[in-house]
Amino acid sequence: MAYKFKPNKSVAKRLKLTRTGKLKRHHSLTSHLMSSRPSSKRRKLRRPAILFEGHARNMRKLMGVSGIHPNKIRHERELAAGKRTAEQGPAETRAAATGAAEKGK
Repeated sequence: MAYKFKPNKSVAKRLKLTRTGKLKRHHSLTSHLMSSRPSSKRRKLRRPAILFEGHARNMRKLMGVSGIHPNKIRHERELAAGKRTAEQGPAETRAAATGAAEKGK
């Protein structure tokens, strides 16, 4: 009988997986004594941070979602966007760009 993989629940509670497969984490230094920090620092600490990809790969394995590859997803989206612009042709993309600029005036 094979070993059943058990995901690490503590990692899953601390990190959130984005749609593209990146991992978001919370900042430290936010629990108390916030009045001594500048407001700009407090604002920056409120926003989630993206985990470095080297660590994120290991954390995804612990979470049991190691089949997701963010760089591959990004690459496929760039290829699809390039294909769409190639299908439109250079004249149509220029017309769409100038039309959007004229609407803004």
